[in-house]
Amino acid sequence: MHSTEHKTFVKPDEVREFPHGKVELMNVGDGTVGRLILQPGWRWSNDVKPIAGTKSCEAPHFQYHISGRLAVRMDDGSEFIAEPGDVTSLPSGHDAWVVGNEPVVLVDWYGASNYARKA
Repeated sequence: MHSTEHKTFVKPDEVREFPHGKVELMNVGDGTVGRLILQPGWRWSNDVKPIAGTKSCEAPHFQYHISGRLAVRMDDGSEFIAEPGDVTSLPSGHDAWVVGNEPVVLVDWYGASNYARKA
């Protein structure tokens, strides 16, 4: 049976820090929601790849972008920039980096539970 829950990222269930950023995780309902805060200079292939131990990010994502600009390059070479208000769905196999001097903040509804976790 589904029950009412009320949680806040002010008190996440788990925080994983890595160079130039962090992911805050909350277990709610039957899933995990993550808030990623990525500072200028952050790039997955530089800052998270050593933790994940994979060629590219293997975590699929379904994200809402709150602030900042995030460039994404898929392993097939396609590329785009996500901006505030955008919703993105990313399959496994990508790199990403902060564009500009504003931190990227996004909410990840799928894939955050495995983000920045050692393989």
